[in-house]
Amino acid sequence: MGFMNSGIFRKIFRRGWIFTLLAFWVMVGLNGCNPNNFKAKAAQVSQLVITNGSNPKTFNYALSQESPNIFGFTYETLATVNGVTKKIEPALAESWELSEDKLHYVFTLRENLRWSDGAPLTVDDVVFSFNDIYMNKAIPNYYQDNLRIGLSKAFPQVRKLDSRRVEFILPEPFVPFLGLVAASTAVLPEHALRQAVETKRSDGRPVFLSTWGTDADPKKIIVNGPYTIDSYATSERLVFRRNPYYWRKDARGNPQPYIERVIWQIVESTDNTALLQFRSGGLDILEIGPGTFQLLKREEKRGNFTIKNAGPSSGASFIAFNLNKGRRNGKPLVDPVKSRWFNNVAFRQAVAYAINRQAIIDNDLRGLGETQNSPVFVPSPYYLSPKEGLKVYDYNPEKAKEILLKAGFKYDNKGRLLDADGNQVRFTMLAPASNRPSVPPKIKQNLGAIGITLDLQYVGFDVIGGKISNTLDWESYIGAVVGNIDPHDGYNVWAVEGSFHLFNQKPAKGQPPIEGWEYAEWEKKIEDLFIEGSREFDETKRKAIYAETQRLAQEYLPFIHLVNSFDLVAVRNTIEGIQYTSIFPSPTGYIWNIYELKNTKDKA
Repeated sequence: MGFMNSGIFRKIFRRGWIFTLLAFWVMVGLNGCNPNNFKAKAAQVSQLVITNGSNPKTFNYALSQESPNIFGFTYETLATVNGVTKKIEPALAESWELSEDKLHYVFTLRENLRWSDGAPLTVDDVVFSFNDIYMNKAIPNYYQDNLRIGLSKAFPQVRKLDSRRVEFILPEPFVPFLGLVAASTAVLPEHALRQAVETKRSDGRPVFLSTWGTDADPKKIIVNGPYTIDSYATSERLVFRRNPYYWRKDARGNPQPYIERVIWQIVESTDNTALLQFRSGGLDILEIGPGTFQLLKREEKRGNFTIKNAGPSSGASFIAFNLNKGRRNGKPLVDPVKSRWFNNVAFRQAVAYAINRQAIIDNDLRGLGETQNSPVFVPSPYYLSPKEGLKVYDYNPEKAKEILLKAGFKYDNKGRLLDADGNQVRFTMLAPASNRPSVPPKIKQNLGAIGITLDLQYVGFDVIGGKISNTLDWESYIGAVVGNIDPHDGYNVWAVEGSFHLFNQKPAKGQPPIEGWEYAEWEKKIEDLFIEGSREFDETKRKAIYAETQRLAQEYLPFIHLVNSFDLVAVRNTIEGIQYTSIFPSPTGYIWNIYELKNTKDKA
């Protein structure tokens, strides 16, 4: 998984919920060539200069699993989510209708849509995108998770009705369809990709799987979004150019986007070069962390920029324990002694009470965040707040000790926690090796205060990713998650056999089997509620259903949530139209309406 810039999250997977490794408290350093130098070499055109901490992994939308990625610039969907109102609005489709039985969605495309090469964008492209790419079992992609609907986990049928109308026939009513499918799955060009889908490589798999990688000629990537890829220099920059066939026009009939060129500086190191570039005027927008906020806040007026605070992000940090009781090749995935601790709800609750989350906010986030208590993110309309009855675990080490003693644990004369059989409570927590953050040692100290010995194991992101999704042989880890404002985006996390039921994972297809895997009653209850919520069209009832999932998650604590930082971005005052929002991951939070942005400096 790539990196979420601004030091908020580092990502390892994108599967419905996007799980990330915790680099939440580390400002991702950035460097690169001065974009002003690049601009001086070309004709003066309207442009926007931004930055990113890693190279793109692919130019193929369907195969992307990382964020940030380029696709907010290059592709559009049938519908879209307004970053301010959070409402679903028309995009490539000008309208849609839902049948009375809630099983048939009919979308009507706008007239005269075109691809970036001038070819017509038609209903055939929509049908091809879904039937031949997203629902093609020979093309693994994360969009399939949201396309497998309800208990049956069956795909919808997609068919052409006429030259402008396409129908999706659902196997059962599915309320999140508009947000998680229509507004989250881009239409791709049949005329450019059909042959790659149908042609097989030497290994028998579709050529599509190696199509439009970052080694492809950027100018040959066919898109329908506001920008085309003009050029790509590895570890230096991506340059996007306005798509002359983009469909949007403003109220006066002027073509959008207004900005001709976007330069995305690729800056991978961990120094402060990007900050220096921004302060010197070389960057127009910079996502920032808490430490940088304090520095830049004093310079807003003199530096002619404004820091925008979108509030709590659509993400949070957490601790997870491996609750898997299974065995692989006769060997337990987790030491049975430790497994008994981890699967003891009282133990997990005691750990939750032992962690001083407010200290993390005060010291590591400089007060620019809040405690997170729910698997549903604060910006979501389905979020259940503590004021509405959600259970919280405020810092209380004495209560943690009391809970442990009642659960049969005890203390030796050195204050070390022992289980009922006299085993010392000691386990390993995985944490990222790069830029070792300050929070894991704080957690170690907090747990030490209640007698638990925590061994921090700093390893690479690829190692943690392999353990939590493939080998499954881990004890605990500290990470972070980013998701959608619709709770059902996390269904694959909460379904007991979901593709990312992280804390009690069944092996994926093709992986070695696990003997003795089992799930708890509360796990199945949460899954059942998610299915119920996906079928309930009454918003009041739907919110009540997802409120119950949050209550169960907080009672049984498969994830011990830590903190949620505020999304912060510094924007040059010459950039007009920014409507910064926390409901999208980076950089979509500030480019979701990029077609409306203007650079007034270009008028000078």
